[in-house]
Amino acid sequence: MRGWAPGPAPASSVEITSATVQRGDVIQIGGHSCRVTDLLQLPGGAKRLCFESGELLTMHSRSRLVAVRTLRGGDAGRAFSPSRHRR
Repeated sequence: MRGWAPGPAPASSVEITSATVQRGDVIQIGGHSCRVTDLLQLPGGAKRLCFESGELLTMHSRSRLVAVRTLRGGDAGRAFSPSRHRR
């Protein structure tokens, strides 16, 4: 597996749960950067994450991890804000 290196797209560290994890998130596991390539919904709100390396990680519904998420276009300020409007 090739190591992940940030490109020209802006990136930010975000806390993720099984409900908020996305394809493309990069998670540090054992000192290695692992990019999520696929997600599988499991019973009880858990998700199985598949990484570029082929490794799997099951994320429990109460698990909280920190990931690096790159912006795929658009405004950096709006990309991480909640979906509902703030007043």
